[in-house]
Amino acid sequence: MLIRPVRAADAEAVAELLDQLGYPQDGSAATAARLRAWTRDPASAAYVADDGGDVLGVVAVHISSFFERDGAWARIVALVVADRARGRGVGSQLVAEAESFAADHGCARMEVTSSDRRHEAHAFYRGRGYADQAGTSSRFLRDLP
Repeated sequence: MLIRPVRAADAEAVAELLDQLGYPQDGSAATAARLRAWTRDPASAAYVADDGGDVLGVVAVHISSFFERDGAWARIVALVVADRARGRGVGSQLVAEAESFAADHGCARMEVTSSDRRHEAHAFYRGRGYADQAGTSSRFLRDLP
């Protein structure tokens, strides 16, 4: 299995993966356009797990500067492994690649959010050394017009 940067040609597979995560896509053309925009942003990266042309997973990471101090942090904004490939180390390899991208860009911290209902994902992140911030931090969202 090869972990490699995502390409626009991966759009259909990425769309299927995002759909498995609960984010239905508006077709692979729209997904391809987002992938192209994502790969042009030097503060962002996305990688796929490619098993002989079969895309088994995707991770996307974005870097932000700290406002309150020097340095930067990175956030995994998407991680999904195909149902058929879970438990085979694909997610760990994708997260390691995202962490490597962040470290190469001088990041001091990684962040990831996960829905309260995704207990297996929470165990996965804890197993990789991520501290659960539930109860110490809250997340607020508002759609903009």
